Amino acid sequence: MSIRKQFDRWIPQMVLGPTLIASLLFVYGFIFLTGWLSLTESRLMPNYEFAGLVQYVELFDNERWWTSLKNLGIFGVLFIGCSIAIGLFLAILLDQKIRAEGALRAIYLYPMALSFIVTGTAWKWMLNPSLGLEKVMHDWGWTSFTFDWLVNSDMAIYTVVIAGVWQSSGFVMALFLAGLRGVDDEIIKAAQVDGASLPTIYWRIVIPAMRPVFFSVLLILAHIAIKSFDLVIALTAGGPGNSSSVPAIFMYQFSFTRGQLGLGSASAMMMLATIVAVLVPLMYLETRSAKAMR
Repeated sequence: MSIRKQFDRWIPQMVLGPTLIASLLFVYGFIFLTGWLSLTESRLMPNYEFAGLVQYVELFDNERWWTSLKNLGIFGVLFIGCSIAIGLFLAILLDQKIRAEGALRAIYLYPMALSFIVTGTAWKWMLNPSLGLEKVMHDWGWTSFTFDWLVNSDMAIYTVVIAGVWQSSGFVMALFLAGLRGVDDEIIKAAQVDGASLPTIYWRIVIPAMRPVFFSVLLILAHIAIKSFDLVIALTAGGPGNSSSVPAIFMYQFSFTRGQLGLGSASAMMMLATIVAVLVPLMYLETRSAKAMR
């Protein structure tokens, strides 16, 4: 075998090898390290002596952890549901081939170009009662108008939902619009010939045909929701008090500011378990449905 043929044979391994090694080390290696630290009594510095499940017992006895889980449930359900509903609605509107579609698509997609830190900071200004929406309404003469969700412990988590939906719904719209444009026009024309109305066509034909797109959107949004950190930090910092704290905030605070590395590692592993518990069943159902359609 010539040197050239040997080189052509080994070049894929040479290109992919460093990426594979880096992934094994910096992704799966640190996942294993975090899992081990969660089984130790590590405090400010790592302690690699095995201690069993004491950190998990302490974690589930911690009231702040349950508050974080409750907030994650509220944020996740509303964030995913509203983003899908608004994104699908905008995609259907743009699918009617209206004027200035390109400009509108760019406007809707623009928030996704911003980082969650920028989004959180901007919405913090807008929702601040002393200088944002409430102050503007008071300056216009609506002195009875109040919108203090940002400083209201019962409503603070919903401000995170508003900012998250604002940033992500345009991206969801783009995915749905690509799926809509991939539906065969002949099927739609045949339904129109049979007398089906436009809402019926979308509800009965188009949207069911976009099941893979819905699956992808759900996976992406669920992943964003579970690991949400920067948006919450920039917007509410987990406050007032702990009213808008989420598991990622809990993990950061206990690992790096409270000197309880073992407890923070346990919370990180529970976040990983949550992601796996959401993604694996969805991937299984999608794979099973794809095989059934063959």
